[in-house]
Amino acid sequence: MHSELSADRKLYLRSSVLTEIGDRQSNQDAQASARQGGLACFVVSDGAGGHAGGEIASNLVVKAVIESFLQELSFGVRALQYYVNHAIDKVAQEKSTDKQLIDMSATLAAVLIDNDNRCALWAHLGDTRIYLFRDKKIQSITHDHSLVQQFVDAGYCPPEALRTHPQRSVLYAAVGTSGETAPEITPAAMALQEGDAILLCTDGFWEWVTESKMEQTLAAAASVDDWLLQMRQIVENNANKSSKFRDNYTAQALWFSDRESDIK
Repeated sequence: MHSELSADRKLYLRSSVLTEIGDRQSNQDAQASARQGGLACFVVSDGAGGHAGGEIASNLVVKAVIESFLQELSFGVRALQYYVNHAIDKVAQEKSTDKQLIDMSATLAAVLIDNDNRCALWAHLGDTRIYLFRDKKIQSITHDHSLVQQFVDAGYCPPEALRTHPQRSVLYAAVGTSGETAPEITPAAMALQEGDAILLCTDGFWEWVTESKMEQTLAAAASVDDWLLQMRQIVENNANKSSKFRDNYTAQALWFSDRESDIK
């Protein structure tokens, strides 16, 4: 974790990450990040599709996004679209060369930060989420591309079903799946403010931590590491009380401040 200094009005950024295997034999979640100059890119992916396929797909996604980001070092909707398309192409190429990987797919959640100009863009596909917090409260949440989210949208299920429904992990869109659903990308850069926070996390994480608990732990946390550790404890406590299978879980947390001294 580090902060970088450039323009007078830049935002200082501190990040923290965790990833756990859960009850699986391997971790099919993947995450990566990179910073160069005043730009930063964060990516989380959750893989699926046969033996080793999910792990391969998620790693391809995060590596492709970071690889293209470091090559281009651009900020903007077109740049983020290019980074995402590069990941889609990489997964498609791998599927075409190995028949054993034909069913593999992966979610995608990517956040692009311009610290100097105090703004962010994000893209997502699947049910790996991106939360934006302002004044310690959730301002926005990405919309899952899942079967149960469709049930909720249609009024067939209450919102709580996103965490409890037996088919909650069934996706209708992901990197590597057929269909017409394209990754959702913010249409314009979102201005960032002092005290803002962003959380990227797979369903194995948010399934066990309610939005109210995310806000409560953020308000109580002394640092970005502390925030993530508090939420991790909630995940572990809730999962230990349940008989449900515990999936891999991964989260990246980002904190922003006008003052470097406030970033811990």
